[in-house]
Amino acid sequence: MERVDLIPPPAGADAATRAGVAERADAYAAAPLLNCLLREVARPLPGRAGVYRLPGGDRLLRVRGGRRPAAPEVSTPHGWHRLDHPELVKLVSEELRRHTGLSNHELPAEMLDSRDAVAALLAARARATPSDDPYLRSEQSLVTGHPHHPAPKARGGGPAAGWLPYAPEAYARFPLVLLGLREDAVVEEGDTSALDALGEPPPGYRLLPAHPWQLDLTARDLAPAFADGRLIRLDTTASPVWPTAAIRTVYAPERDLFLKFSLDVRITNDVRRLWRHDLLRLRRTDAAVRAALAGGPAAWLSDRGYRTADFAFEELAVLVRDGVRGHVPPGATPFLAAGLVEGFAGSPLDGPGDPGRWWGAYLRQVVPPVLAAFAGHGVVLEAHLQNSLVACAADGTPVRALFRDAEGVKLLPEVPRAAGWERLVYCLVVNHLAELAEALAERHAGLDPWAAVRRELARHDLPEIAGLLTAPTLPAKTNLLLRWTGADGAAARYRPLPNPLAAG
Repeated sequence: MERVDLIPPPAGADAATRAGVAERADAYAAAPLLNCLLREVARPLPGRAGVYRLPGGDRLLRVRGGRRPAAPEVSTPHGWHRLDHPELVKLVSEELRRHTGLSNHELPAEMLDSRDAVAALLAARARATPSDDPYLRSEQSLVTGHPHHPAPKARGGGPAAGWLPYAPEAYARFPLVLLGLREDAVVEEGDTSALDALGEPPPGYRLLPAHPWQLDLTARDLAPAFADGRLIRLDTTASPVWPTAAIRTVYAPERDLFLKFSLDVRITNDVRRLWRHDLLRLRRTDAAVRAALAGGPAAWLSDRGYRTADFAFEELAVLVRDGVRGHVPPGATPFLAAGLVEGFAGSPLDGPGDPGRWWGAYLRQVVPPVLAAFAGHGVVLEAHLQNSLVACAADGTPVRALFRDAEGVKLLPEVPRAAGWERLVYCLVVNHLAELAEALAERHAGLDPWAAVRRELARHDLPEIAGLLTAPTLPAKTNLLLRWTGADGAAARYRPLPNPLAAG
């Protein structure tokens, strides 16, 4: 899809201009939904570029090709009919009912909610000012979001006024609410000392920061604890925090600290709680990753510990994570990999004079640590676009990879080696390198990003590498079918995708 202007017209614009804004919001929302439909359900029609057969019947779908397909049209007895976003949602829902034999009333509503959220984000971005920090701009750049999800911007169906103040895509920054948690109700593990530096609780209480959106979402459930004094409201943090691409994870620049919270709302595939079972394995997982990456070129943003309440273990949990500054070489700037794909002002992806050299440097920073952690330590990093950062020197050259989020890490033999390798290939190659390779090729005509990927992978002595370089397909996660069939978000399902690594 041709990149669209992120800034909608001002209030009071004429009807034609407002219609143009609506069309751009449709395009943003349609692109990832179409990506899902074309990857998971539709089949290319031989000999007709950009035309696909839909499996539910004789209907054909035509799209303008490219990294972000747009302008969907469906065949009718009277010719091709252009689909707006609601019509596309209706078409996808009908095809999925025929394809799976299942009905789903929740997902179509989320698709529409995602489109409306995009429109609200576009309007909010026009009124707000992005951060001067290029790292924060990269974290807050994802207006489209997950490029292969049917509803990447759905926010639980509530009014935009309830979530826009906390939306990274709207350049949000806000103070956290500081609660006092009665000492006999505190549950914590690991190093949570950074939380105690945020304020001063009264005697008999410990400090517990809370995300204001989560307090709104859980107000009814937490009311008894406020009433009987297990919780008290104290103040707010002295400085604002910045929500990152993960939404529920915020960054405090003054303290160089990340804090991750629960949000009782479905975002993409899951309700974004810090689940008890994940918190209870956190220290073991984090220690395994730290050992796997110790002494190597990449950095790990450690999940140091968590604090919560025994009566609201998941609802009020807060996770303490390393900041970026201590892990970045002097003079370098970190950038979120997903932001490089989507684009933002000051992106190093727009500036390299020699894109092939830049890409080679990127691969040398990102690929070896992921493969070494798997081969030497049985650690499967969730190295997808939103969990991977790359630090670039002043000239834009990648000089260090940074990885984060112990919650998504898998360990062998807790998962079988074959399943761990499949997950690694999906996260690193399909979700991460393929998206960035296509974005780079889009900016630099004639560049073959996959030749460099093949060379980098071939340098590593893993028994799975030969198969990866010659297999006809790669595993692609089926987010549309996963959500339509109601599968748990952690129960990843894959379908084969043509392997660009085998083309050379």
